[in-house]
Amino acid sequence: MSDTYFKPEDLKQFGNITDLQKEYGEKFFDWYGAVFAEGALTVREKSLIALAVAHAIQCPYCMDAYTSTCLEKGADEEQMMEAVHVAAAIKGGATLVNSVPMMNTIKKKLM
Repeated sequence: MSDTYFKPEDLKQFGNITDLQKEYGEKFFDWYGAVFAEGALTVREKSLIALAVAHAIQCPYCMDAYTSTCLEKGADEEQMMEAVHVAAAIKGGATLVNSVPMMNTIKKKLM
């Protein structure tokens, strides 16, 4: 079996980030908890957003955690995949919209 960088069991050690910098680690977890508390968005909606962002930034730990969290918060498979497609569309659109300056440069140089 090959050894990989991503180890699902490492996610359980995330809380240990305070070991090397207690003050900042605790502030992060306080802020993180506040961000994911019920507010203008439901906890389920925030979990779906987090799942989509996790896929967009390609964080396997986040994908793993928020797949489980979404299911726990009542999201179904269709909602989860739709959220991932939204992230993919935004990421694809962001790549394509950045072609406009390229096209402008081409027009200036060739016309």
